[in-house]
Amino acid sequence: MKNKVVNEREYAFKVSAAGRVNIIGEHIDYCGGKVFPAALSLKNTVYIRPNGTNKINIGWTTLDTTVSLDIDKLGEYRNLDYGNYQAGSLYMWQSAGHKIVGCDMIQDCTVPFGSGLSSSAAIEVSTIAAMCAITDTPVDNVKIAIAARRAESEYIGVNCGIMDQYASACGRAGHAILLDCATLDAEYVPIDTGDCSLVIINCKKPHNLVESKYNERREETDAALEILRGVTGIKNLAELDGKTLDAHASLLSPVLYKRTKHVADECARVAAAEQAMKSGDMVSLGNILDASHESLKSLYEVTGSELDALAAAAQSHPACLGSRMTGAGFGGCTVSLVKTAAVADFEKYVLERYKKATGYTAEVYRATIGDGITITPIGK
Repeated sequence: MKNKVVNEREYAFKVSAAGRVNIIGEHIDYCGGKVFPAALSLKNTVYIRPNGTNKINIGWTTLDTTVSLDIDKLGEYRNLDYGNYQAGSLYMWQSAGHKIVGCDMIQDCTVPFGSGLSSSAAIEVSTIAAMCAITDTPVDNVKIAIAARRAESEYIGVNCGIMDQYASACGRAGHAILLDCATLDAEYVPIDTGDCSLVIINCKKPHNLVESKYNERREETDAALEILRGVTGIKNLAELDGKTLDAHASLLSPVLYKRTKHVADECARVAAAEQAMKSGDMVSLGNILDASHESLKSLYEVTGSELDALAAAAQSHPACLGSRMTGAGFGGCTVSLVKTAAVADFEKYVLERYKKATGYTAEVYRATIGDGITITPIGK
């Protein structure tokens, strides 16, 4: 259906939060590692007004349905087809001691669902921020990100780390975030790719993280940490370097060793990517992207034939310095570092080769690096 048009003047605030692309640092946020995401211009926007009742009425620009939530029963909506992410986000915000009031909201999402660009985080973060706006609650972006992550993990059932929600809430235009997921210390690093551009392409294979092996990977890394903690003294798996891992490899099953090796190697790649970005060494950054994809394919096993075909098509183009899956995997997007002058040819080439290899028609997203939460008062 065609997106419904929102009459903004009927609402008190327009509140947005961003989707995100992760440049490097995949599947290590829940291991306490450093990651390197950036917020996108693709967003979820909430138009909101108080309604003086105890009901939260939700509509969408892309759906003909509406949902009404009781603010005293927000913990009871986990199984909704639509509205469960909003209910879970507000429930976690409410559980943290914050004010919830009855309201009407319309949600308009430009982050493609199932793309690996974190539409769920954008929905969670923008919904909480919108509630802050109408209750005159000071906006603490980090607290909002923490509550949103709890919604994803404890309410929806995807046992994720903090990266997606943090990037969605705290992103800054033109910058990536070097985020330490163990401490939430963050550094904003200007994205300066010189004569190259980051190109995001969706393989268009739908995925559902609740039904995928995402939680299984989390369980595997938790099991590895439990085994290694006693002999190494580490608190988070991301603290383990490759040398220490190899010294204790005999303690792990072959599968747990592969998962842990990916974590150790990916943490090292994040550090190398930081230096490459800061020094403008795009050749090195491209090589890091390629190595990350191979590790996610062979060691962590979260890519799949479609993402592998998409990355391979990208990597085979002469203007591509590197390409890898971004996000949780099992479908979704690749991010590629491409000479800007050849982007149009690159996109045409990759789409054709990918369609021939898989039968799927991939989609290019022309997004820029944007801000996280934005709040705009409207009024009548």
